[in-house]
Amino acid sequence: MLDHLLDLQSRLSGWVFEIAVEPAAYALGLMDLVEDGQQWLDFAILGLLQLVVAWVVCRPLEAWRPVERWPERSAVRTDILYALVNRLGLLPLIAFVLLSGLQGAWEALLAEYDVLPPTLEQLVPWLRDHPVAAFAAYVVVLDFFEYWRHRAQHGLRWWYALHAIHHAQRQMTFWTDDRNHILDDVLAALWFGAIALLIGVPPAQFPLIILLLRLVESLSHANVRLHFGWLGERVLVSPRFHRLHHGELSAGEHGRNYAVLLPVWDWVFGTADWHRDRFPPTGDPGAPAVLARGGWWRQQWAGLAQLGKALRVRT
Repeated sequence: MLDHLLDLQSRLSGWVFEIAVEPAAYALGLMDLVEDGQQWLDFAILGLLQLVVAWVVCRPLEAWRPVERWPERSAVRTDILYALVNRLGLLPLIAFVLLSGLQGAWEALLAEYDVLPPTLEQLVPWLRDHPVAAFAAYVVVLDFFEYWRHRAQHGLRWWYALHAIHHAQRQMTFWTDDRNHILDDVLAALWFGAIALLIGVPPAQFPLIILLLRLVESLSHANVRLHFGWLGERVLVSPRFHRLHHGELSAGEHGRNYAVLLPVWDWVFGTADWHRDRFPPTGDPGAPAVLARGGWWRQQWAGLAQLGKALRVRT
């Protein structure tokens, strides 16, 4: 399925580029930017496919067994705006600029010191002849570091000042996955991209990994009364498992269930909450009201204000 989605993404990106981006670049005299435009478009089309897949999978589940029903859904509409901005415009641009620059700087640094760090497949040569196992290994390693990135978001006061936007939502749905401050997204993109470069994730597999992780993350935020049973809860992050992370008593440094894909990390490092029948209200009682009810711009500015306050306070 993922291969078919990537093929569709490639075809759709090429079609949009030929009928819109390339003619516009010619008309505006911006042909020097055509190649960059193609790569940015690839990110945006991939984001569009992620949203479509998330909607197809998650929306029926939310209609089937919702945890909560809200007569007024303005906060959900704000999350939809976050998703559109992040996956179709701003976040693809950030990812392209930051990761491309990071890769160039990294390769220049290695060339200068004549250093070639071993990739995952060099450390485990067996993976070279087993692409499925190699893909799974990349996912596991990246998910391990995503777990620690998520813990850092809660453990560092200045970082949680940004991440609080994500946790302030009291009407959590699958759209909430993209509810983040821009700077928080930048830090996450740098973290993820750096780890992917260090372990040698092949360029062809990188978008597949992104598709997989983002789909699971969207599902884990869904407003659905669903868990995967005793065994399944220990294999894959479920909506119930992650909702406990978003519960009112789990905000800030008191967080639990940090895993993005594999709950084993919470199990191993003692941060797991396995209460299968608990679907608590979500939100951060200590966050300013604007982070829960404000619009996109107000929340972004409030996040910056929170960051400034956190940096001024001595720990």
